Amino acid sequence: MKAVFRNAYGSFSHSLNPRASDLTTVLSPAFAIILTRPLRSPAPHFSAATSPRRRSAAFCSAPMASGDPSAPALEKQFEAFRVQLEESGSLKDRIRAVAMDIDSAARLMHSCLLLVHQSRPLPEVLDKAKAQIGLIKDHYSRLAEILHECSGQYYRYHGDWRSETQTVVSLLALMHWLETGNLLMHDETGEKLGLNNSEFGLDIEDYLIGVCFMSNELPRYVVNQVTAGDYDCPRKVLKFLIDLNASFRMLNLRNDFLRKKFDSLKYDLRRVEEVYYDVKIRGLSSSGDPMEDEGLQDAVGDFAGCSHPSCLAGTANYNTFSLLYSL
Repeated sequence: MKAVFRNAYGSFSHSLNPRASDLTTVLSPAFAIILTRPLRSPAPHFSAATSPRRRSAAFCSAPMASGDPSAPALEKQFEAFRVQLEESGSLKDRIRAVAMDIDSAARLMHSCLLLVHQSRPLPEVLDKAKAQIGLIKDHYSRLAEILHECSGQYYRYHGDWRSETQTVVSLLALMHWLETGNLLMHDETGEKLGLNNSEFGLDIEDYLIGVCFMSNELPRYVVNQVTAGDYDCPRKVLKFLIDLNASFRMLNLRNDFLRKKFDSLKYDLRRVEEVYYDVKIRGLSSSGDPMEDEGLQDAVGDFAGCSHPSCLAGTANYNTFSLLYSL
């Protein structure tokens, strides 16, 4: 009876859709029923118990993975990662909070030092700026206490306060030059900031970049001093920048941010030279100073061995100055 019923159903379905016979020979009986049933006919009903093994294999793979013996070790590893990342994030937030305090104090110090360009009395300007040094030193002490909790990871978090440190170094170097006319040394800078510890010290690149930042303020200072009537200031600044430029040339700098800042120092030297030449040609500066002549000779020797555009321009300016001054 079943064979007769199957043949009758096949003949009836073929009469409705002759092309369905090709598909029914390839597909399973369940798909054949779906493809060969007439339109608007109710869909066949499949009970959940028709193929329990196939359904469990296709849709229940996740519970089977939980039985893997490596799953507890994997969860333990990522749980440790989560704890470490949370601790690192909390530590970075604390470091950034202290770095913001350092930046705030540095901006106050910078605003005080800007008054030096307005020909204010130098002791008054320096006293206001020095009032922030103690506060900045306290901030670095707090920063050292935080980093003491993660010993040996100084350079992992160094980028969070690097720019602030470079700014502070430039301000301290400018204050020291205004007082003494000399460069503030690396050890002296670390001592002023309390960064003379082996575990938490002043990075050399931060110090050098800060010195380059300091040199960027000198051309403006020279112009304002000449405007105020101090015609001997360009010679002092020129001698200082010549020595600083010669010292930087001893370093084998890579093509990074420090090298770019060193290039800016050479442009600062060129600008100060132009001011000095103008003052000297007009006879406003004192003449016959042997230190002045020695500084100019060093500058020419330094420029002669360099193919940088600023160096070539400095050589041309010196030749023009020598020709005009000899007339």
